Amino acid sequence: MSEILEIVMILSFGASWPFNVVRSFKARTAKGKSPAFLILILIGYVAGIVAKLTNSAYMAEFSTKWYVLIFYIINFIMVAVDLGLYVRNRRLDLGRS
Repeated sequence: MSEILEIVMILSFGASWPFNVVRSFKARTAKGKSPAFLILILIGYVAGIVAKLTNSAYMAEFSTKWYVLIFYIINFIMVAVDLGLYVRNRRLDLGRS
């Protein structure tokens, strides 16, 4: 049951990232974005991934519960892409100044 609740939590967080990435891509500006926030989220996902990989009970059942880790990795990638877009958009903002 705890894995299902964890997946619901990860999906809830992850559902908003694709929309945020598209919005960042289209906006072409870094205004209103916080790189510190994005970095903190990335650190949180890394902590979640490391927690899974160092949990002996989880690793003992990894062959049947690998999907939980996949959600962490997908969310991490989406946030990393959003951070990359922040860097791109910040450069575009500086070029317009």
